[in-house]
Amino acid sequence: MKRISVKQMHTRIAVVIMFMLALTAYVTFAVKTTATAPDNEAEVRRVLLQNSSAFERNDLAALEKIWAHDESVTVFESGHANYGWTDYRDHHLVPEMREMKNTKYALSDMKISLAGKTAWATFKYTISADLKERHVDGGGLGTAVLEERDGRWQIVHWHSSAPRRAPAKKN
Repeated sequence: MKRISVKQMHTRIAVVIMFMLALTAYVTFAVKTTATAPDNEAEVRRVLLQNSSAFERNDLAALEKIWAHDESVTVFESGHANYGWTDYRDHHLVPEMREMKNTKYALSDMKISLAGKTAWATFKYTISADLKERHVDGGGLGTAVLEERDGRWQIVHWHSSAPRRAPAKKN
């Protein structure tokens, strides 16, 4: 049997210790990543549901907490585009909430995906509200993109579309 020197023994022990530390770090990171993914998905779902609930209540203060407040915000709805939080808030959101009473707005069939600090979701939505001159009922499909900023998920993009209405019947 070949004898090894004390120096060689120390080198081997150091290599084994470094390997064990690297393995421990890898396992810790893998467990942390796995543990936070469902938490992030649940948080994104919560933000999306908060958005629909705040819209129902005409609660602008609550909406301002879950939307990003910069020019990166984009909203595409019914063929119309808003660019930036201020444009969306002032020219779309506030006028729409002011016009609608007894609003019911619900999301369903949410499918959420995550990649780092970005999340996107697809969903179905239903909406009903009383307008000044009539009652409206509708629904459709939507997509939302959220970013984790300052430790919280914020909506940066929203796109909703409704099916085409049937043409009016001719007399």
